[in-house]
Amino acid sequence: MTSVVQRIRVGRPVFSVEFMPPRDHADEQRLWNAIRELEGLDPAFVSVTYGAGGSSRDRTIRTTGRVARETTLVPMAHLTAVDHSVAELRNVIGWYAALGIRNILALRGDPPGDPNGEWVAHPDGLNYANELVRLVRDLGDFCVGVAAFPYGHSRSADMDSDTDNLIRKFDAGADFAIAQLFFEPEDFLRLRDRVAARGCEAPLLPGIMPITTRKTLAKTIELSGAQAPSRIVDLLDPHTDPKGFRAAGIDLATEVSERLLAEGVQGLHFYTFNRSKATKEVVSRLNLVPART
Repeated sequence: MTSVVQRIRVGRPVFSVEFMPPRDHADEQRLWNAIRELEGLDPAFVSVTYGAGGSSRDRTIRTTGRVARETTLVPMAHLTAVDHSVAELRNVIGWYAALGIRNILALRGDPPGDPNGEWVAHPDGLNYANELVRLVRDLGDFCVGVAAFPYGHSRSADMDSDTDNLIRKFDAGADFAIAQLFFEPEDFLRLRDRVAARGCEAPLLPGIMPITTRKTLAKTIELSGAQAPSRIVDLLDPHTDPKGFRAAGIDLATEVSERLLAEGVQGLHFYTFNRSKATKEVVSRLNLVPART
């Protein structure tokens, strides 16, 4: 199976998309509608998230496997160390291998129930993402991605120590990183500069989620760990009608993406929340859909 890195390094900007495993039949229908809509745009890869404590583990495996079997897309499965023993992690990695999946995003993960709660490792498990990266690499020919944090992880003492943690993941065998959400292009570019200053040339992809509703704005604040800058608030707040707010959010996502591509970013990773329309609009504006031959 083609690796994520092979799909990123093609000499032109690319995009990728992230889905969540479906919770029920209606959600599954919505998810597969989005997958089919985006498949025609030829994203570099698609990822499927993994619930805290493995809460959606089986659905993640099933969905990722179906993507591998029934579509032309390159799948990447998420994997977290939360509430898993090493033996259980080995089993999950083995399931992915049996399905022909060779791309894994290795995450330590947040404590279930409270992302900001105290981290407690499984007594027979792992403590850090770099340990999970090493385990995945030891078990087969996998392409491994990790998470990066433009504003620093909430548990990092400062930016230097946060960068140290990211470099440890690369040293353990990670091939690329996907950055958590951020608001301004400079937030991601400073992260890229910090990694480059350590002599690391691994691909670093920015995470993009078009802010199309006030709910997605709140979700961006939650996932990024940062408050929205005044420029963003001033741009979005005047739009009291949903259509106007959505249009401003699409414009903003396009603007941020254009600046990142102008700075040489290799690819953009879109958080879709199992819907395709906003991602399709931004990708079309950016001319990231390969020409058909």
